[in-house]
Amino acid sequence: MGSSDMSRTVDIGVVGGGASAVCLLDALAETDTPPGNVTVFEPSRHLWRGRPYQPDLETVRVNIAPEGMSVRFGDHTLFQRWLAERDAAAGAGRDFADPFIGTRFVPRAVFGSYLEHSAHEALRRLEQRGWRTEVVRERVARMTPAGGGVVLGTEHGRRVRVDHAVLCVGRGLPGDPYSLTGSAGFIADPYPLMHSLAGIDPQQRVGVVGSGLTGVDVVLSLAARGHRGRMLLLSRTGVLPLVRQRPLPYTLRHFTPQRFREAAARGETVTLEEVVATMRAEFAAAGEDLGSVSAEIAAFTDGDPVRRLRRHLAEVDSPSQALRILQHAVPATGPDVWPRLPEHEKDQLLRAHHRAVMSLCCPMPPASAAALLGLIDSGQLEIVPGLRHIEPAAGGGFTARTDGDGPAHRADILVNAVNSSPRLQSPSAEPLVAAMVGAHLAERHPRGGVRVERATSRLVVNGMTDRRLYALGDLASGSLFFTFGLPSIVDRAYDIAGAIRDDAVQAASCRFEDDALQDA
Repeated sequence: MGSSDMSRTVDIGVVGGGASAVCLLDALAETDTPPGNVTVFEPSRHLWRGRPYQPDLETVRVNIAPEGMSVRFGDHTLFQRWLAERDAAAGAGRDFADPFIGTRFVPRAVFGSYLEHSAHEALRRLEQRGWRTEVVRERVARMTPAGGGVVLGTEHGRRVRVDHAVLCVGRGLPGDPYSLTGSAGFIADPYPLMHSLAGIDPQQRVGVVGSGLTGVDVVLSLAARGHRGRMLLLSRTGVLPLVRQRPLPYTLRHFTPQRFREAAARGETVTLEEVVATMRAEFAAAGEDLGSVSAEIAAFTDGDPVRRLRRHLAEVDSPSQALRILQHAVPATGPDVWPRLPEHEKDQLLRAHHRAVMSLCCPMPPASAAALLGLIDSGQLEIVPGLRHIEPAAGGGFTARTDGDGPAHRADILVNAVNSSPRLQSPSAEPLVAAMVGAHLAERHPRGGVRVERATSRLVVNGMTDRRLYALGDLASGSLFFTFGLPSIVDRAYDIAGAIRDDAVQAASCRFEDDALQDA
C-alpha cells in the first residue's frame, strides 16, 4: 500500500436533532456504509422530539395510524411493536383508539418518546458497527467549504469538518399575517398547549386564528381543560381538515412512484393534464370516479363548513375508495410527480388547490370531528370564515373583521394557529441558510427553502448538485412536495443515506486505485 489512507472514515454532520434527524440516523444504521463519524448539532431542550412532539396535553394527537409513523424505511410495524412493548410494560391504560374506526391516534408526546427511543437505538447500532457518534448541544451558525467537505461552525466557536452535512432544521414558527406579535393577549406560538393555555380564564372569549389541525388542537384542548367561554375558529376560508375514514386496503396500479421515476430516468416532463389522466385511470381501475374528488375539492371554499363537517363525519364508513385513493396516492407518488411538472403548473396548483389538497390528505380523527360538532351544537364554538383583518381593540382584546357587511367579532384572547410559511425558514436556521447562500453553498427556491435534487435530496446551486450537502424536511419544501409527513421524511432519509453510502464506497474505490498505481 502507498501513503494514501485506505482506512479513512466518512464524517457526517447532522444539523438539527428532531424527527428528521432520527429518521436519518435510523437509515444510516440500516445501510452498509463503512463506519465513520456522525455529529448531531441540536441546541433545543427537546432533543429528538423537535417542536411538534414535545411533552404536551393528551388532546394533542398524531393524525396518522401507527403503521404510518415508523421511522424505518420498509418496516411499517416498528412503531406498532414499540407501542405494544410500552403497553406491556405499563400495564392497563388508555390505548387512544378512535371509537369510530378503532385506529389508535396516540398523543404526540407518546410519539416523541418513541423518537427518543429510536434515536438512542440508532446511535447504539451505529456504535456497535464501529461508528463514533457525538451530540453537540450548540446551533450551527455558519458553513464554509473545506476541500472535499465543509466546516460547520457553531454559535460558540466550535468548528467541525465533515464530508457530508445534512440539514434537518425543521419547520419555522407560525406565521403572523396580522402583525399581532407583542400585543397583550396574543399567543403567538401555541405549542406546547399545556403551557400556552394555562393562563386563560375559563370564562374568556377565545379566538383561534387558523382552522387547520393546529386550530383543532387548540379548541379541543381548551374544551378538555374545562373552558366555558365562547370560542371562535377564525380563518380566511373556513376549510377544516377532512375527517379520516375507516382504513381499507388498496394498492396503487397506475399512479405509482415507479411510473414517474421511470419517466424521470428518461428525462421526461409531464403536464398537469397527463397527471390528471393517470389519476383518472387509477380511479377507473378501482371503479371510482375522479369527478367525485374534484367536486369535493371545489366544495371546500364554496359552502357551509359546519354542514361539510357533518357530511364528512357521516361518511367515515363510506364504501367509496375515492378519498382513500387520493390520500394514499398524493403522499406516496406526489414527490415523484412534482419535479416532472412545468414550473408554471406547480404555481397554478399551489395557488388554486394547495389548501384543499392538504386538508384532504391530512385528515383529522373522527373523534376530533365529533367533539368539534358537539361544541358547535352546544353554541360554545363558532366557525368564522372570510377572515379579512384582526386588530387589537380599545380597552383590550381583539376585533376580527370578515368579508361583507356583517358585525365584527370580538375576542378577549387570541391564539395563533396559523401554519408556518413555507417561504420562511426557522428563525434559528435563517442565519445559517443566509451564510450558505452567501458562500454559494445553497440557492434559495422561490417557493421557499433551498433548491434540492429529487433523487438524492442534494443541494443544487447553479444547476449543479453538491455531493457534500443535503436537506431533509421543510427546507426542501420549495423543490419537493409533501416534505413534512413522516412517511415522506423516511423515504427521503433512505435516499440520503444511500447517496452517502454510494459516495463513501466510490471514494474508497478511488483511494484503492490510487494506492495500486503508486505501488505499481
